[in-house]
Amino acid sequence: MAMEETPVWKLLIRLSAPVMLALLIQSIYNIVDSYFVARYSAEGLAALSIIFPIQLLMTALATGTGAGINILISRIDGAGDTKSQKDIISTGFFLGIMGALIFAAAGTPGIRIYYQISSEQELVREYGIQYAQIIFALSLGMFVEAAGTKMLQAKSDMVLPMCAQVAGAVLNIVLDPFLIFGYCGFPELGVEGAAISTAFSRGVSMVILFVILFRKHIHRFPLAYFRPFPWMELKNLMKVGLPSAGEQLSYSSSQVVITYFINMLVESLATRTYCVNIIMFAYLFSISMAQGGAICIGHLIGEKKPRAAFLMGKYVMKKSVMITLILSCILALLGHVIFGWLTSNPEIIKMGVTILIIDVVLEIGRPINIFATNALRAAGDVNYPFYVGLVVMWSVAVGLGYLFGIPFGWGICGMWIAFLLDENIRGAIFVRRWYSMKWVSKSFIK
Repeated sequence: MAMEETPVWKLLIRLSAPVMLALLIQSIYNIVDSYFVARYSAEGLAALSIIFPIQLLMTALATGTGAGINILISRIDGAGDTKSQKDIISTGFFLGIMGALIFAAAGTPGIRIYYQISSEQELVREYGIQYAQIIFALSLGMFVEAAGTKMLQAKSDMVLPMCAQVAGAVLNIVLDPFLIFGYCGFPELGVEGAAISTAFSRGVSMVILFVILFRKHIHRFPLAYFRPFPWMELKNLMKVGLPSAGEQLSYSSSQVVITYFINMLVESLATRTYCVNIIMFAYLFSISMAQGGAICIGHLIGEKKPRAAFLMGKYVMKKSVMITLILSCILALLGHVIFGWLTSNPEIIKMGVTILIIDVVLEIGRPINIFATNALRAAGDVNYPFYVGLVVMWSVAVGLGYLFGIPFGWGICGMWIAFLLDENIRGAIFVRRWYSMKWVSKSFIK
């Protein structure tokens, strides 16, 4: 990809648009999934709300490995060195499989303890354990699909991963009502049906990505790439992936604690589930821009063009904040309408609309954080986002979230104010880091 020959906005559209479409479809699925489960059982929705942070932990491990794959391949491409790319690919698959095995082995006993702590309702515990056991046992699709997606995206192939993700999400949407409610002769499986639909759809996405990778980039079985075992590539992947996964694991762990706090409040768990799914429509543009921008920055760093990488990041940051703010304002204005479609509970509608208004200010900082974590990793500054996230998220989002929500009595809206402060404080720190250009001296490829 010749960066210097393509206008920045065209390059970002080409890289970001497929990612944004896939995220949009996934966001729609999340709304639909919550809608179907809520119609089946209020306890089922509560169970899914409680397990949401655990799913974030799975995503953190999968995307942390994927981030390492993406960054290493994009920088090697930028440097013109393609010799070790196959080793990175095979090592990435190895780590993905290991991640799935860890969750499959440790998830089942651990989830029972988690639900014993998180809920006093027996039916919520039962639904949650049923859902989690299926998701954990069939997590291979999620981990390998995440690795395959990042491999293709690092090669600037954004369309084919999008097709695989969209196919899986659409299949998920179609299967949900049949497996949850037992339409057209299917068994009525309830919450278990939602889990089977999710796991099966991810498996389909994984198979599609495998076919693409084997046809375009891998022409013989990956086991051949483990002779000898690529220890250097594994070391580099861990060096990049562990801080990335660590930051997301820290975030996910903080969400587990926050979910525990929210569970103390009446109707707040369902409100939070709806709000998280709605608000994602505002910042999915930032995620797609950050991913596309990080690939460009990785290439430019590999080409020894740090000034061009800085200007690229500055452009992405400004556009992400502008678009996300516009979208969050639209969601806030349509709050009553959106929540009226999803629920008839007046308390949930009132809290949800208030949160959408608070979230407008939050969305100043969030797109900066999304951009900065991706861009700094691409530049080799992999530890800084982890340290900042660890300190600020736990002190502000968790600490002040508890203080505002429980002792002050502000409820979930008070917690969202703490989230607002967390995102904007981290945003200010990351802007300063990017403009300082201290990341230029960082490197992780040996």
